[in-house]
Amino acid sequence: MSKVASMAEAVASLVFDGDTVAIEGFTHLISFAAGHEIIRQRRRDLTLCRLTPDVVYDQMIGAGVAKKLVFSWLGNPGVGSLHAVRRAVEGPDAYLELEEYSHFGMVGRYTAGASRMPFFPLRSYAGSDLPKVNPRIKTVVSPYDGEAIDVVPPLEPDVAIVHAQRADALGNTQAWGLLGCQKEAAFAAKRVLVVVEEVVGTDVIRADPNRTLIPGLKVDAVVACPGGAHPSYAQGHYDRDNDFYLQWESISRDRAALEAWLDEWIMSTTDHSQYLAKLGARRWDSLRPRARRTSAPVDYGEY
Repeated sequence: MSKVASMAEAVASLVFDGDTVAIEGFTHLISFAAGHEIIRQRRRDLTLCRLTPDVVYDQMIGAGVAKKLVFSWLGNPGVGSLHAVRRAVEGPDAYLELEEYSHFGMVGRYTAGASRMPFFPLRSYAGSDLPKVNPRIKTVVSPYDGEAIDVVPPLEPDVAIVHAQRADALGNTQAWGLLGCQKEAAFAAKRVLVVVEEVVGTDVIRADPNRTLIPGLKVDAVVACPGGAHPSYAQGHYDRDNDFYLQWESISRDRAALEAWLDEWIMSTTDHSQYLAKLGARRWDSLRPRARRTSAPVDYGEY
């Protein structure tokens, strides 16, 4: 049965007030389009999880969708702070709860969630101050050698949202280029929304099975949304819009400017295609790869 849906349909049926939501993708393949639709549908009291919260969560927190952020590093990469997040955690109007881990701590949490394990052990908190500020980081004693080791709890989001280059209508999802912990987050989550540059036939997926990151059995909905990762990038489709990240610094620093941007670019557009139309063909064309380099074919044989 086809799992293809529009973005509005997918978010309406999979993301609910109070949910724990993970939009993953490590600089690359970040589903801004899904984050924008969550803003349009005015979701509230979400717990947002992400290895590296950047501009997408600054936009969502600035729009008032979240009550808590579970994260490792955060910032506007290569530029500076996330000012909507800072306003939400500093000063007299602070309301956003923070739960901080290292990168590996977040990966360990997703891995424990995907494996249905009670915790994930890691050595990298030795000498760190993180256990002092995060009571959820615990220490256990190994039953094998008596060594004390830090552990983190499983993370099982209500919804994981992943952007990828392609999937078939059944949800078999393929991605290439720089990857983060999309697979771990998807397997840990109760529901999975996949956003892709294109929906292809199952024969395309089966012709290159090792590229499949998430099997269709874990996917609840597939949304075809070309350009849906902008201003991040999709390898082979479009480049990172570095100008956007630079511009976001001044937009997010001023509360009124941020609210005006959210109204113009998200609330006053019906979907991501209108967002891209506002961006303009000239700017979009400047992000397209000059030439596509095809990888060498693999002969899987016939048996």
